[in-house]
Amino acid sequence: MLRIRILFILLCTCGVAAAQHTIPLYGTKSIPNALTAANEEKISADSTAVSTVSNPTLTVYLPEKDKATGMAVIICPGGGYGKLMIKREGHNIAKEFIKMGVAAFVLKYRLPADRIMKDKSIGPLQDALQAIKTVRMNAAEWNISSDKIGIMGFSAGGHLASTAGTHYNEKVIENNEQISLRPDFMILVYPVISLTDSLAHLGSRKNLLGPSASIEQINRFSNELHITNGTPPVFLVHASDDTVVSVNNSVRFYQELIRKKVPAEMHIYSKGEHGFLKKPSFDEWFGRCKAWLLQL
Repeated sequence: MLRIRILFILLCTCGVAAAQHTIPLYGTKSIPNALTAANEEKISADSTAVSTVSNPTLTVYLPEKDKATGMAVIICPGGGYGKLMIKREGHNIAKEFIKMGVAAFVLKYRLPADRIMKDKSIGPLQDALQAIKTVRMNAAEWNISSDKIGIMGFSAGGHLASTAGTHYNEKVIENNEQISLRPDFMILVYPVISLTDSLAHLGSRKNLLGPSASIEQINRFSNELHITNGTPPVFLVHASDDTVVSVNNSVRFYQELIRKKVPAEMHIYSKGEHGFLKKPSFDEWFGRCKAWLLQL
């Protein structure tokens, strides 16, 4: 089995010594579904967001060995499939996970665009499944239990995470090693779940599927329609007053999870809007997430 060998750089972040390194998601192999195109990736002036991503990467955050729980989380930042809020919904979250002994992996996934992909609708899913494969293949080296690898997503990143959790059997990447691509759990924060007219964040749907998506495409990526008894356990958190991504995305997903007897926990806050910029506090919602993880 080929393994990715990385040089760990010891950093001290918030009092926690962690090994951190960024690796190309597909290693030395070619990126699947890619078209030859110039790299036009842009980073915002304050380094909080990245756009026009065509070369996906995985940033590895490992806790100190004596604190490691063996658990790992792959983090998918949001941004409507038009950009990635890579700092607030990526690296900052990873640093919190390593404080509790959980390895974290920030996924800088390709943003769908006809310029760089043969089929832009599956590009982000390919990257999410490749991230799961990479972490699972390197679990022993990174001091991770191969059956404790989950995926987390915010907003449109929540759509991607829930797509990985409901479409992991789709053969969209090379997997000759027959590695399981099923995440062991999902954490979905104010997620886009459905692409149907009544629930969709239309900007995310347009970016992923284009302006004239067919009913078949919309249904394929409306993840409440693809829950089975093999869907992994889910933690959901959302705000009732979210006017960007309707709370009914989380509610509908939760209802279908319960109907299929998939373990699920949901927290709905009366205030928080989209992004939880003021309410609830980070410690409030993330504390509930930590408590849920500890009982898995």
